Amino acid sequence: MYNLTQLGDALIILSLCTALIIYAPKIWECLIWASLISALLCSPFKWLFKIPRPAAILEKDSFVIIGKVYIGNNSLPSGHAITVFTVLTVLLWALMPKNMTKRITWITLIIGMGSLFSLSRVGVGAHHLLDVLIGSIIGYISGISGILINRNLPLWAWIGNKKYYPFFITLFIICSVIVMRKIWYDNLPVFYFSLISLFITTYIITRNYVKK
Repeated sequence: MYNLTQLGDALIILSLCTALIIYAPKIWECLIWASLISALLCSPFKWLFKIPRPAAILEKDSFVIIGKVYIGNNSLPSGHAITVFTVLTVLLWALMPKNMTKRITWITLIIGMGSLFSLSRVGVGAHHLLDVLIGSIIGYISGISGILINRNLPLWAWIGNKKYYPFFITLFIICSVIVMRKIWYDNLPVFYFSLISLFITTYIITRNYVKK
C-alpha cells in the first residue's frame, strides 16, 4: 500500500511517463493542461470543506496508519487520487485501442489501476473513502478538460521540438536528484522505477540532441 500510494505523487507518476515526451509529445501537451486544471480545482475544495483527516478524529487503534501521520483539516478531496486519475484519464483516451475487445480490456485496466492507486490513500490511513471518490471524479474531469483544451489551444506544441531538449535534460536531472533524495529517506521500489525511467529518458533525449 505504501508503494502504491506514492504513485499519487505527481513527480513519481509523471516520471514514469517521461518517455512519451520523445515518442508521443501530444500526450504530454494534454498532461500539462490537465495537471494545471487539477491543481486549480484541488485547493479551493480543500479550503471550502476543511474536512479533518482520519487521524485527527479517529482513535489510532481503530484504523491502520502507514507512513506519515496526517492530522490537518484538508482531507477532502484526495490530492493523490486527483493526480492519479488526471494522468490515467489522459492515457486512457490518448492510447485507446480501436479494437473493441482491446478497448474494453484497456478501459478495465486503467480504471482498475486508478482505483487501486487511489484507494491506497485509505489503506495507509491518510484519507476517508469519500475523499478518494471525489478526488477521482475531479481527476477524471481534469484529464478530459486537458485533452479538450489542448485541441483548441495547443500552447505546449513546442514540447516535441528537439531544440528544447536541453531544457528537459536539465529538468530530468533535477527530478532525478529529488527522487534519489526520496530513496534516501524512504527506500521504496516504486522510487527506483521512477528513477530508472528518468535516467533512460535523459539518455535517449541527450543522444537524440547530440545527433541533431
